[in-house]
Amino acid sequence: MGNIDASTIEKLKKVSTATVATCLFKKGLKNQFIQNVGPLRSMKETMVGTAFTLRYIPAREDLNPIEVFRDPKHLQRVAVEQCPVGGVLVIDSRKDSRAASAGSILVTRLLKRGVAGIVTDGGFRDSAEIAELDIPSFHNRPSAPTNLTLHQAIAINEPIGCGDVAVFPGDIIVGDNDGVMVIPSGIANGVAEECLEMTLYEEYVIENVEEGKSIIGLYPLTEKSHEVGFEKWKKKIKD
Repeated sequence: MGNIDASTIEKLKKVSTATVATCLFKKGLKNQFIQNVGPLRSMKETMVGTAFTLRYIPAREDLNPIEVFRDPKHLQRVAVEQCPVGGVLVIDSRKDSRAASAGSILVTRLLKRGVAGIVTDGGFRDSAEIAELDIPSFHNRPSAPTNLTLHQAIAINEPIGCGDVAVFPGDIIVGDNDGVMVIPSGIANGVAEECLEMTLYEEYVIENVEEGKSIIGLYPLTEKSHEVGFEKWKKKIKD
């Protein structure tokens, strides 16, 4: 697990998942976008946090009756209580939205504990209520309200698969209205810096395009004149 600078989180809050995807693609990482997962409501700012994981497996009825939820050591409950402030609870629900990954009470608890968000490749119960909470929440689609015991929690804070992406504890999770990206922790600081520069350049491009300029040589950057122009533009916006 890499050491994540505090500034890395703030930088990534200023970039989009599309920019992160392009940056990682250039580094040879082509499968970092969690598939078929989206936010419950439109987001006004980007979710960023370190991954804390929970893994489910298919339930076996003799081991997973509804009474298991009374156990104070039930791993779903433990994960909710242990996910750190600023973390993102990422849940491997086997891409099965029939079985509830969590409901409004557990997500409310995460909110009150200062968790940065929750992501599952399954579904939530109480999705309308969760959508009203002030915590970024991403899922596949709503779960049937009674499907409590179709899967069982088996491990916390171990490597998982979520939406066909490998997620390791401590990876950086970035989510916006387009979905969720996973940044390996060991390269997160560099990715954040590069993405911030990419975002600035895209702002420069938009200004030029709105002024009627051609994208040839501008996007992607292939002409020296635009390279010089971008550096002048950055100095101007800093002054």
